[in-house]
Amino acid sequence: MNLLVLLQSTASAPGSGFSTIIMMVLMFGVFYFFLIRPQSKKAKEAQNYIDTLKAGDRIITNSGIHGKIVSVNDEDKTFMVQVDGPTRLKMEKSAVNTDLSKPLNAAPAQS
Repeated sequence: MNLLVLLQSTASAPGSGFSTIIMMVLMFGVFYFFLIRPQSKKAKEAQNYIDTLKAGDRIITNSGIHGKIVSVNDEDKTFMVQVDGPTRLKMEKSAVNTDLSKPLNAAPAQS
């Protein structure tokens, strides 16, 4: 009796190859919509944010330096940041993390 159950469980059912393909496609779809697509969208938004930086924007860099952009050099993708008084630093655009010119946690207007 146990031998009969063992033989039935090892035999492949017709159409099992098709169901495997369907499962693989579904897994790829889940990975795409929950991992790949949001990550590429976030990277695109970050690049757009970096490209729109202008003089006068207050920023925080990835290393935690707070400052105000004094000038932007689009040729070498750098800008000058005024940190404190006359102190200025030349930084890469990719080092920017947050824009302080815009409200961080703006509450929606209530009517």
